[in-house]
Amino acid sequence: MTQTETIARPQAANSLGLPKPPAQTRVVVAMSGGVDSSVVAAELAAEGYDVVGITLQLYDHGAALAKKGACCAGRDIHDARRVAETMGFPHYVLDYESRFRESVIEDFAESYLAGATPIPCVRCNQRVKFRDLLETARELEADCLATGHYVRRQDGPQGPELHRAADPARDQSYFLFATTPEQLGYLRFPLGGLASKAETRALAQKHGLPVADKPDSQDICFVPEGGYAAVIEKLRPGAAEPGEIVDREGRALGRHEGVIHYTIGQRRGLGLGGGEPLYVLRLDPERRHVVVGPRSALATRRVPVAEVNWLGDGAFDDAPAGGHEALVRIRSTRPPAPARIHPAGDRAEVELLSPEEGVAPGQACVFYAPEGTRVLGGGWITR
Repeated sequence: MTQTETIARPQAANSLGLPKPPAQTRVVVAMSGGVDSSVVAAELAAEGYDVVGITLQLYDHGAALAKKGACCAGRDIHDARRVAETMGFPHYVLDYESRFRESVIEDFAESYLAGATPIPCVRCNQRVKFRDLLETARELEADCLATGHYVRRQDGPQGPELHRAADPARDQSYFLFATTPEQLGYLRFPLGGLASKAETRALAQKHGLPVADKPDSQDICFVPEGGYAAVIEKLRPGAAEPGEIVDREGRALGRHEGVIHYTIGQRRGLGLGGGEPLYVLRLDPERRHVVVGPRSALATRRVPVAEVNWLGDGAFDDAPAGGHEALVRIRSTRPPAPARIHPAGDRAEVELLSPEEGVAPGQACVFYAPEGTRVLGGGWITR
């Protein structure tokens, strides 16, 4: 290709960036029953797209794990169906219970028992929604799969890019770091450019959707009221075996009722009175030890990461001598911090320029461009 040659790109003919009119564009919308995905489906239907709504039944609605009002529980399936009826497009419920249990719930339980702090929402996107559901959308001859996530997909010089949402308070890019370039080419996130959740609810009101005032779900869909330990004990009876709370030298300071009740950085609930405040530094499930120490011992600058998914330009291993310069987020609630990423195949060592506290195995470490809003990928924090 000469310097004067350019790559011919099809002209977008609709709001989703596809080269044909909306009426000729089939869009599968992943509908959880909440206001976000409902607005996506309603807006696209109103624009004249050939919309097909799909809701995933992810677990037994009558089981103790299910929680009223949680994602994809019975009420949510009913709400998604009502939205489809209101807007006049077809809606289907697919039974993904066995896939969800094997790919997400079992992984959650095993990770927790191994002393990690897993994020099942990422695994659900990675192994169910953006793999199995995406394949179903292709089988339905859909041109794309749209979701209600607050994140932006933009066409860059080397292909589709993932960017943070316009509203920082609603940004969900941390939970989508595992999206592959191939998946990104097929996915659409229509809400990513909205300025606030108020805009989403206003659109729901405009379309007369029955979920316009429905509260947001705050919990993991199969974990009622954030009770992780109770879910683990149900999945793995006898998992909450008692053990010792020890200091960094292994000296016993007290007893606990199960490692699964603790997370890295935890201070409250240790039952250790007097002296300086102590924090959970490490969990040792094999010895049934909860290792505690001073807050200063939580700080680290080296973060080992596995299963890296790279969304930046060029090959991940082709890094400058000092590593990839980036901002990284080690928890969904933390702001991105300056770092350098040193690749090693599908693993990496992340060097934080300033120490961070409470780095926990099982959490995600997500990479962002030093400037702008682009997501460069991420991986899973290991020991």
